[in-house]
Amino acid sequence: MLAITACLAFLPAGAAAQDTPPAPGRAMARQAGVLSGDWTTADHSEMEAMKKTFESGQQITETCLSCHSLADDQLFHTIHWKWLSPYEDGDLVGKAGYSINNFCISTNKMNDKKCSSCHIGWNGKEDGINCLVCHGGEDMDWKAQFKDYQFFKEMGETELVSEIQDDISAAVTRIIRPDRQNCGSCHFNGGGGEGVKHGDLDASLINPRRSLDVHMGIDGEDFSCTRCHTTSKHQVAGRVYSTPAVSERKSLVEDDLAPKISCESCHTASPHKEGKLNDHTDMVACQSCHIPEFARAHATEMTWDWSKAGRLKDGKPYIEKGKFDRPVYKSIKGEFGWEKNVEPEYFWYNGSVAALTAKDVIDPSGVVRVSHPVGERGEGQSRIFPFKVHRAMQPYDKIHNTLITPLLSEENNGYWKTFDWQDANTRGMALMDLPYSGDMGFVETTYVFPTTHMVAPKENTLSCQACHRPESGRLANLAGFYMPGRDRFALMDYAAWILAIGALAAVGLHAIGRIVANGSRKEN
Repeated sequence: MLAITACLAFLPAGAAAQDTPPAPGRAMARQAGVLSGDWTTADHSEMEAMKKTFESGQQITETCLSCHSLADDQLFHTIHWKWLSPYEDGDLVGKAGYSINNFCISTNKMNDKKCSSCHIGWNGKEDGINCLVCHGGEDMDWKAQFKDYQFFKEMGETELVSEIQDDISAAVTRIIRPDRQNCGSCHFNGGGGEGVKHGDLDASLINPRRSLDVHMGIDGEDFSCTRCHTTSKHQVAGRVYSTPAVSERKSLVEDDLAPKISCESCHTASPHKEGKLNDHTDMVACQSCHIPEFARAHATEMTWDWSKAGRLKDGKPYIEKGKFDRPVYKSIKGEFGWEKNVEPEYFWYNGSVAALTAKDVIDPSGVVRVSHPVGERGEGQSRIFPFKVHRAMQPYDKIHNTLITPLLSEENNGYWKTFDWQDANTRGMALMDLPYSGDMGFVETTYVFPTTHMVAPKENTLSCQACHRPESGRLANLAGFYMPGRDRFALMDYAAWILAIGALAAVGLHAIGRIVANGSRKEN
């Protein structure tokens, strides 16, 4: 091996790259990334149906449906409208059901008005679908816009009314495919603020550079969310609660109708020129090497302690900010911890996440896993996958041993207004049709988020040594299998040393023999 390495050192730089064709996955990815130009032949500003005065959001939706007649029925069956998993029976799983988390806890079956403000309707679920949440090319506060319109109309301010209507008309007719701004208006701000929920989704992805995400980078492929999250009848491809994003890892080479939601869809299962790297793809998810850190531009919340909520200064609630200009304390929510450039934690993962609901009994004597990855080594679909793990202290019922879903928002006279845990807990659990004993405690919990965005350029991927090293390797917590460089196997170590010493001895003896032979020839 030493001799081969020495010979390779004298090859011209780039010789191997010139002689080796690009990996098939690279070619596939380039082909999938080719855009076909304009995506529509319709100019909505020229349509007669759009040339009217709009005085409410419902009128806008009715106009959309006059052409797109099936859209509302399709949307009413999606998770974006129902907030319930379309893959589960009943109302158990979903924000509008009994699902629970360890950041903003619960929507109380969508009875918390603050949570409902991120719904795709004009007024929560009450006044119909707001098509422009996803398809509007203008960032507009519609509630404020229509409120101002009605106010100035009643005041007889015709000039201001005309200006507002011009703005409304321009926004209504600028129809686009959903872009990063549309999707991010909710998904970048889940859990109550930017970067609270996900570590790999925040406002830095609206116009990212390639160094942050090679797919979405405006100086790279400039993908929108829908390039990978493909849609059929308004059902958007992606993981939903416990349901995996894909059931099979198929490439477009195998099936050109396969959704583009997995890395293999475009890159195939053999994306590398180096064969040894391709040997990893049946055990290690692409994200594990290609997303070395998350929250690389903006900080993400890693801890939330509800037990410290309720403190006041001079009888009033207050906010303290930390080094990332993010709140580290809020009277209404408690204490937070934020981090940047975070190394993920790694688990075996088959695409499913198991999660508790507000109905489930917990064991408060240890850390409660509100959600955790499902998968084991040796399963066909399981891979080593990177996760953000959010840790919290949150309320639970000490008698029933269930997690509590307090009613929080001030619009409902919840905890954020009253600072009364007992009242917030009693009313919140009643909205869920669940019992509350009145005896509250706090329990330590964890909640996981698969990390799949913020894919780094190949020059910034993990080195082999990040995992294959004896101490503090990234996969140190994954046991039950032998990993070269990380684990010790005494018999193999001794055999390797014997072979290495034997090889060096053989090389040395051979060299000595050549020297002696050359000396003899010179004498002769």
